[in-house]
Amino acid sequence: MAFCPNCGTSVDGRFCAKCGASVGPDSAAPAGSPSSTPPPPGAATSGMTDNVAGCLAYIPIVGIIFLLIEPYNRNKAIRFHAFQGLFLLAATIAVSIVMSVIASVIWGLVFLMPFINLIFVGIWIFLMFKTYSGERIVLPVIGPIAEKQA
Repeated sequence: MAFCPNCGTSVDGRFCAKCGASVGPDSAAPAGSPSSTPPPPGAATSGMTDNVAGCLAYIPIVGIIFLLIEPYNRNKAIRFHAFQGLFLLAATIAVSIVMSVIASVIWGLVFLMPFINLIFVGIWIFLMFKTYSGERIVLPVIGPIAEKQA
């Protein structure tokens, strides 16, 4: 059985069905080359690494999709990041509502609302960067809840 030198999927004929690359005798690599070995199981089943999927899980729509589709909803790390991102979105909405009510009474707080929203965006970007770097950051209140859900 041969493997595609481009994408690593198993190939039965001379061309890869997934990417169309030639796998014939002219493009065959020596027996000891990395392209003749099958890809690692994690890369072949999920399509992307855990740190990339965890980083993307902080985007709310993508987080919901990762919780629903098959290879990602079984990974505990990706589920944690998706839940933490969704709970951070819920906290952002709740703080926005509370600040709107308070700002309607005290007009001086209207100018604080964009800064509070900017703080939440900064937290989101920080969490995405740290997750992509391979670190796991657990937020104080919503992190343990996300761990229980994952």
